[in-house]
Amino acid sequence: MKKQVWKGTVLTSPVPPVMVSCGDMEESNIVTVAWTGTVNTKPPMTYISLRPSRHSYGIIKEKGEFVINLTPTSLIKKADYCGIYTGKKVNKFEKCGFTKAEATEVSAPLIAECPINLECKVEDIIPLGTHDMFLAEIVAVHVDEALVDGEGKLHLERADLTAYAHGDYYSLGKKLAPFGISVKNKKKHTHNKK
Repeated sequence: MKKQVWKGTVLTSPVPPVMVSCGDMEESNIVTVAWTGTVNTKPPMTYISLRPSRHSYGIIKEKGEFVINLTPTSLIKKADYCGIYTGKKVNKFEKCGFTKAEATEVSAPLIAECPINLECKVEDIIPLGTHDMFLAEIVAVHVDEALVDGEGKLHLERADLTAYAHGDYYSLGKKLAPFGISVKNKKKHTHNKK
C-alpha cells in the first residue's frame, strides 16, 4: 500500500461532536466540541479542549465545571449551530428549543433532549497552543431510561449517537463486534480442541 507523508496534523477521527453546557440555570451557554474523550477510568476523567477566544471558555474557567451532553443524530443540526454561533450574541438554549435540566453535582444545566449527560468538575487547565485543555473529573452521569434494559445493561446503540470526521458528521452505523472478539475466538478454538 503506497502512502503519502504529511506534516503532523489532527486526524484521530472519528470523534464525538458533543454539546458542552456551562454557566448555571439562569445564565448558561452551549458550545459544540469535538476535542473530547476519555482520559482515565478511576477516577473517571475526561477533557474538552477550547480556544480561549470562545465565549464558553471564560464561563468554564470561572465556574470550574461543565456538562458534556452526547449528541444523537436527531440533534446534529442544532449541535452544529451551537458550534458556529457565539453565546455572546444568542441564547442557544432558546434558539435551539432545548430544555434546561438541573444537574446533581454542578451548577451547569443539562440539555434534557440529549440521551446522556456527564457532569464534570475541572481539575486542571493546560495551555497547549491553539486550545487549552480542561481536564475534568466526571462526577455524575445521567442516562435516558430507554437506553437501559430490565437487567440494568446500558444499550448505547439505542442512543443513535453522532461522530465527526474531518469536517463531516456521521451516524455511528452498525456494530461490527464486541470488545474482546479476538480473545473470544481463541477461547472457542481452544475449547473445541479438548
